Amino acid sequence: MLEVHLCLEFDCCSCQQRIQVTVKCTGKGLAAGRGGLATVCVPCPTCGQLNKIYFEPNGSIWDVEPMTTGPRCVPVPSLN
Repeated sequence: MLEVHLCLEFDCCSCQQRIQVTVKCTGKGLAAGRGGLATVCVPCPTCGQLNKIYFEPNGSIWDVEPMTTGPRCVPVPSLN
């Protein structure tokens, strides 16, 4: 299975602090070369605001919005 590691940089929706996060994308869609959007929720280390990031598997960020409702999602820590 194809696996891609991406470094995403964005500003927090609440405090505008610059955040950098590394994500790992895997799945059949990557191997097929299809585009599409993926999402991940990342808490701001400064203010705690959850930020929902919409991005392409090539690393292009489409949008960042505050996560205000629904279940709290937390990124899985890296095994590095």
